[in-house]
Amino acid sequence: MYYSIIIPVFNRPDEIEKLLHSISVLKFDDKFEVVVIEDGSTLSSEAVCSRFRESVNINYLFKSNSGPGDSRNYGMRNAVGDYFLILDSDCILPEDYLKNVDRYLKQNYVDCFGGPDAAHDTFTDLQKSINYSMTSFLTTGGIRGGGEQLGKFQPRSFNMGISKKAFIATGGFGKIHPGEDPDLSIRLWNKGFKTVLIKDAYVYHERRISWKLFYRQVNKFGKVRVILNKWHPETRKITYWFPTLFSLFFIISLILSILGYGLPIFLYFIYIVAIFIHASIKNGLKVGLGATIAAMIQLVGYGTGFLYSWFKIYVLGVDERKAFPKLFFN
Repeated sequence: MYYSIIIPVFNRPDEIEKLLHSISVLKFDDKFEVVVIEDGSTLSSEAVCSRFRESVNINYLFKSNSGPGDSRNYGMRNAVGDYFLILDSDCILPEDYLKNVDRYLKQNYVDCFGGPDAAHDTFTDLQKSINYSMTSFLTTGGIRGGGEQLGKFQPRSFNMGISKKAFIATGGFGKIHPGEDPDLSIRLWNKGFKTVLIKDAYVYHERRISWKLFYRQVNKFGKVRVILNKWHPETRKITYWFPTLFSLFFIISLILSILGYGLPIFLYFIYIVAIFIHASIKNGLKVGLGATIAAMIQLVGYGTGFLYSWFKIYVLGVDERKAFPKLFFN
C-alpha cells in the first residue's frame, strides 16, 4: 500500500512543524506522501512545509476556509495514495507509528481504523490532566485511550485511517463539526465497511487548550451526539445519557446533603477520589488533581450540552442546523 498522510491546518504553523518533524524521523522503509491542507489560514504553514521537503514528500495545498472535514476530503481527493492516514495538526507521531499501522493492515486488513490518544512526557500538567480525562476508563470508558468497552469502535479524526475505496464509497466527511468522524464511521458501517482500533497506532495529542476551551469542546460533543442519534437512530444507546444523569444527580445530591442526606454526595466523593488516585499513580499528584477537575468539566459539559440539544431538537422540534448553526460549515 502507498500511504498518504492527510493533515488539515488552520493558523497553526508551530503545531504543524512539530508534527512534520516527527514524520521526518519515522522508522519506515517504504515511500509515502504527506498532504497538508491550509484551510484558509491567515498564518501560513507553507514556509514550514518547505523546510521539510528534503526529508518528507510534502504536497502543500491552500484552499478557502470550509472546516476540517471538507479540508480532509479535499486532501484525499488530491492525494496519490490508496490508503489515507488522517491526523490533526496538534499531534506528534512516535517513530514506529507508520510501521505499526502497516504491519497491522498487512495481517488484518480493514478499510478504516482509529488509534489511541496518548500524552507525551513533555506535555504540560494541564494537557496531561485533560488527556487522562479523555482517555481513562473511569471517564470515557477508554474509547480514546485504547479500550473498546462501548461496542463498535468509532475512529476519531485526530488519528484515523481510511482506504481510498471507503472514501469514494462514502464521500468522506460531512459538514458538521465536531462529530464529522463518528458520522463517517456510521456511514461506513451502513456501506458494509468495518472499523477497528489499532492499539499500537497511538499518537501524542498535544491539545492547545484551557479549562474554558475544554468545557466548550466537550459541551459541543454533547450537542453533536444528539444530532448524530437523530441522523442515525440505530446507534442510540443509553450510555450517551450517562453524563447528563451524572450532572443531574450531582445537583440532587448537593441538595440532599444540605437537607442532611449525605450518602449520595459521598458516592460522588468516592468516584472523584478514585480518579485522583488512579491519575496520580500514573502521572503524579498535580496531574491527579487536574484530572479530577477535567473529569468533572468533561462529564458536566458533555451532559449539559446533550440535554440542551435534546430539548431543542426533540422537545421544541427545532431543526438542528437552525438550533446550532455554529456546528455546521456551509
